[in-house]
Amino acid sequence: MKIKCIIVDDEIHARKVLEKYIQDIPHLELIKSCKNALEAMDILRNQSIDAMFLDINMPKITGLNFLESLQNAPAVVITTAYREYALDAYELDVVDYLHKPIPFPRFVKSISKIEDRLQVKSQPIQKVKENNPEIASDFIFVKADKKTIKLNFNEIQYIEGLGDYVKIHTKERSIVSKLTVKRMEELLPSNQFPRVHKSFIVAMRAINSIEGNQIETDTCKIPIGQIYRQGFIELINSFLKK
Repeated sequence: MKIKCIIVDDEIHARKVLEKYIQDIPHLELIKSCKNALEAMDILRNQSIDAMFLDINMPKITGLNFLESLQNAPAVVITTAYREYALDAYELDVVDYLHKPIPFPRFVKSISKIEDRLQVKSQPIQKVKENNPEIASDFIFVKADKKTIKLNFNEIQYIEGLGDYVKIHTKERSIVSKLTVKRMEELLPSNQFPRVHKSFIVAMRAINSIEGNQIETDTCKIPIGQIYRQGFIELINSFLKK
């Protein structure tokens, strides 16, 4: 299956480099090489795109402003000469942040991340859970502090990703365990614990309000990532219909 890509960059040389890289990877398909965000917007409106390689400093609309405006963005890799926007970019749930000039091996690594993101996005939650017999109906076991700890679902407020670890927040304590967010997503029922960001899973009962791209709980505000927004809104709407 081909990964359909677009490039968005006002620099012709940068576009040519990425065009060549995409051409060299058989399972990538370049749909359009765009010189500005407005051109890309038209493509995204009319076609299904899997991945977007996006520059930041562009005329009229910057890459980050463009990304903020998208309701259902594809997997996004930032390609820029500037390092200082990395934090802002990752808060918008980008897959990767590439610093120009971009070496081909580093580009290939980004493609692997895109494939992981697309797999997570398309994988049916129910099928994942059927393949995990250790999932219980109302609790899980996690390892932390050289102990195996039982956590009831009604204790968990939200889960925060820390690379190869997660921090599980309850009202009374926080537990750090060597698990990934993806693994926690598999172990918890998705209708009670939706993943709302690449680094966050939240308990539905812990949500006080939702405003824009933020969820408010008793203790913190949690961002809603672009690729998780649609599924989360659909879950919220399913409760509104009851």
